[in-house]
Amino acid sequence: MKALLILFLGSLLVTAGAQSDSADALKITLSSPLDYQVFQRQTKAAGAILIAGQLEVQGHAALTNLDRLEARLISDTATNNWVPLPFDNRVRRFRGELPTPAGGWYRLEIRLAGPGLVAWTDTVEHVGIGEIFLVAGQSNSANHGEEKQSAQSPLVVAYSILDGHWQPARDPEPGASGKGGSFMPAFGDAMAARFQVPVGLVALGVGSTSVREWLPAGDAMAAPPTTGMNTVTTGSNQWVCTGTLFDKIVTAEKFFGPGGFRALLWHQGESDSRQPPDREITPAQYRRYLQRVIESSRTAAGWRVPWFVAQVSYHTPDDQSTPELCAAQKSLVTDGLALAGPATDQLGPEFRQNNGRGIHFNARGLQRHGQLWAAAVGPWLEQQLAEK
Repeated sequence: MKALLILFLGSLLVTAGAQSDSADALKITLSSPLDYQVFQRQTKAAGAILIAGQLEVQGHAALTNLDRLEARLISDTATNNWVPLPFDNRVRRFRGELPTPAGGWYRLEIRLAGPGLVAWTDTVEHVGIGEIFLVAGQSNSANHGEEKQSAQSPLVVAYSILDGHWQPARDPEPGASGKGGSFMPAFGDAMAARFQVPVGLVALGVGSTSVREWLPAGDAMAAPPTTGMNTVTTGSNQWVCTGTLFDKIVTAEKFFGPGGFRALLWHQGESDSRQPPDREITPAQYRRYLQRVIESSRTAAGWRVPWFVAQVSYHTPDDQSTPELCAAQKSLVTDGLALAGPATDQLGPEFRQNNGRGIHFNARGLQRHGQLWAAAVGPWLEQQLAEK
């Protein structure tokens, strides 16, 4: 929630018992934190809330007597003391971090004050220190399931890279394609129950996409994808990727910054299984393309982002797995380039939409899919927390 308040200091100062002949207007925009925002914890026990914003005034007198910016946290059990934040009344922007125990939701109060007066206050009702996960791939990583899902835990939220807002995790999750259901609420519920901290989900998936559509801009591909999207023809039987989807990943990575999220979950493979001959790629090519996406995204992000790669190739009820493609995905794990996500080809027709005839998941399948992801990520996360 952006706090956008216009306050007239003259009336406020009189209310506070001070005198002022200034009618200057003070406007403060708080850009961080937003309501329901999660910040990635850096140890098992703690992280920090970024508090940032901008002041706008007409004239100079409005800030003369304001010399401190402060914040405090309120939980169900305690109200903390006011903590000073970086502030200089000669400068219009402020940015600071408030060390915070892992957990939430916290209520954050902020105030701008001077001797004998408080000129501005604001409150963000839901702020947390927990775990953030990016989710990318094709339709089963997005909102193409048969029934919309909602997180049962109040600690599970989603962030939209499209318009920069946080919200409770209710399908369709913002930032991904599709208008139906996803595995993300079930995954978030399982992770929140296991770790007892807020869980933030960032949906990036796009339906029907091939791995080659996620390559960096200008990278060549052996054949055009089935969608015909995110591809440029550059010559006879020559194609390169536009980089649009790769940039989507990088934008999210850079928004959170190095160490600002826990891992990226990759669930994709159906659109590279049993395709028409003129659009087919080999398992070896698949592995090479995905390795390129992973390594290039890490370079762009500026840190070694943990990638979980699912083993997935489900195509039809009569063709439920392509072992060679799953082996290519698994080889990235074996070679230390990625971590093992779930093997979801095991979710057969009873978990699929259209009475088992579809490739997308029904409600039962979405729940099971999320639980499988939590079973893959949870033990690894426990190990990470034990090492810090």
